[in-house]
Amino acid sequence: MPEVTRFYGIVIKIFFGDHPPPHFHAVYGEHNALFSIELLEVIEGDLPNRAEKLVIEWATLYQRELLNMWNSQEFCKLPPLK
Repeated sequence: MPEVTRFYGIVIKIFFGDHPPPHFHAVYGEHNALFSIELLEVIEGDLPNRAEKLVIEWATLYQRELLNMWNSQEFCKLPPLK
């Protein structure tokens, strides 16, 4: 699964052969969650509250790029949350 970015110990990954709806994975330590790209909410798994908020903050900035990546299946690295 290609790594899109990482910040504050959170790793964001996307897998193109994965099931709908369009989503990305966020891994933080032993926690793993799938986030809907369109709704920017957890659709499976869980993260600690603070990590979930950071992921949503980051995804809000790059939602268009994530959806384009999902639809085109062309991978690109994205900047981390600063």
